[in-house]
Amino acid sequence: MMPPFWRIILYLTVLVAPLVLTAGFNLKTEDTLTYNIGRSLGLLAFTILIMQVVLAARLKWVEKPFGLNLTFPFHRSMGVFVAGILIAHPLLLAAGGSGWPLLIGLDLPWYIWLAKATLLLLLINIALSVYRGSLGVKFETWRLLHDVLGPAILAMAFLHSWYAGGDLTVGPMQGLWVVFLTGAVLLFGYHRFIRPWQLGRHPYRITEVRQETPQVWTLKFAPPPGEHRFDFLPGQFQFVTLKRNRGLPVEEHHFTISSSPAEPAFHTSTIKASGDFTATIGQTRPGDLAIIQAPFGRFSYVLKPQALDLVFIAAGIGITPLMSNLRHMRDTQADRRVLLLYSNKTENDIVFREELAQIETGTKPQLQVIHLLTQPGAGWEGEKGRLDREKIQRLCGNRLTTSTFFLCCPPPMTMTLVQILAGLGVPDSRISFEHFSL
Repeated sequence: MMPPFWRIILYLTVLVAPLVLTAGFNLKTEDTLTYNIGRSLGLLAFTILIMQVVLAARLKWVEKPFGLNLTFPFHRSMGVFVAGILIAHPLLLAAGGSGWPLLIGLDLPWYIWLAKATLLLLLINIALSVYRGSLGVKFETWRLLHDVLGPAILAMAFLHSWYAGGDLTVGPMQGLWVVFLTGAVLLFGYHRFIRPWQLGRHPYRITEVRQETPQVWTLKFAPPPGEHRFDFLPGQFQFVTLKRNRGLPVEEHHFTISSSPAEPAFHTSTIKASGDFTATIGQTRPGDLAIIQAPFGRFSYVLKPQALDLVFIAAGIGITPLMSNLRHMRDTQADRRVLLLYSNKTENDIVFREELAQIETGTKPQLQVIHLLTQPGAGWEGEKGRLDREKIQRLCGNRLTTSTFFLCCPPPMTMTLVQILAGLGVPDSRISFEHFSL
């Protein structure tokens, strides 16, 4: 398998390929440096847009060494980056010789107006992606808009670049542009239509719906008759589309797998009712069908075989990937020493409380659980308040110099804890974290 480093090199090679071809076949030496930089930014922007399709397609070959927890944020960051490039592109062209009417004139060729419309749609797409929560846009609405705007932006960028300049008069450049666009169209079609259709032909079946706390439910999935359950690592997650009929929404969402891979006949996801879709989880019934694409993620202790001393930190429903890891340790009698710091609002919010206590009584793993409540009842005698620097230093003690930390909390809490651990001398190499949301 190609190491992650070479995947990065391949990504960069694709980005610069048009620049190399242009330099070799069609570089206009009479143009100013400013103008040539502007032209080059336009070519670079198109290849970045092409690679955005690759990054978003959930390809195992791309995702496996990095995890979607890294590739999806990188995808978003590159979207912002390409917008900056496309803003600089006409500014440099105008400053380098095309003149300012390129920016403010009205008597312009159609492909220039097309470029302006492309940039506008790209900025709208980025704003919806980055500020979806604050704008109150539902996930499914955003995804539909993203799947419409993305291909439209790519097609418009292709047409503009094809007609706007002299770069694509060179045969190799034309061939490369056609290959890029064709590959992106085929990959998008496979990701959004063909693969869901293939998975839909072999749906999983819900065999149990169990309420864990007033707001949390566990769904048990069984593979299609005659088929084996997919393999996964403890702590990985899946994309699930529930087919429940009864007027309930049909949407794809990602949920952590909370069961152990050592259970061969089924797997589970434990889900908190916290949004429009998840509020209906309790209405799921045994016999309902689910289309599943899995597994994804790298939040697994088995990927760190040398880490024998672990500290797990979870908040609320963030316990689910860590529970999968602990269950797998129990089932395989893994010789690991684990401290679990588990934060919740109240005692009623503690998920898997009895099972965690049962694992504590065993010898493998050597588990110690410390519960923390931010809104404790009158009879609570355990840790109180938020997990801060003082608590981490006191509860972890010497583990700060030896343990590997796994964090699964809401993003602001995760970032705060990472800063605290760094301040206490824990290097990045011993900190792994998983966000609730991609």
